[in-house]
Amino acid sequence: QVRLVESGGGSVQAGGSLRLSCAASGYPYSSSCMGWFRQAPGKEREEVAHININLWTRYADSVKGRFTISRDNAWNTVDLQMNSLKPEDTALYYCAAAVGCRGYNYWGQGTQVTVSS
Repeated sequence: QVRLVESGGGSVQAGGSLRLSCAASGYPYSSSCMGWFRQAPGKEREEVAHININLWTRYADSVKGRFTISRDNAWNTVDLQMNSLKPEDTALYYCAAAVGCRGYNYWGQGTQVTVSS
């Protein structure tokens, strides 16, 4: 059974930091790309950060320089360090897995991030 379980969300003031973590199991994690997505009310889901099996990363323009994605293949986890948070970062954040890096197959339930001004 595939499981992606996010943790670390919460409420923070603008300028603060949060670290999200995703624990993965039930699929070939080491050969999968991983990503973090977010969806704010009334908006489409967007990819925030992506990391492939060679640790190559990409970020949405809106978070470049503030967010950092990382993965630990020993523990099957992927983290998102979020610094200098802004109110517009408020959203439900999802962890996702792309087996073989051929498109995202699996999604977590999400963790809420709320940034107040």
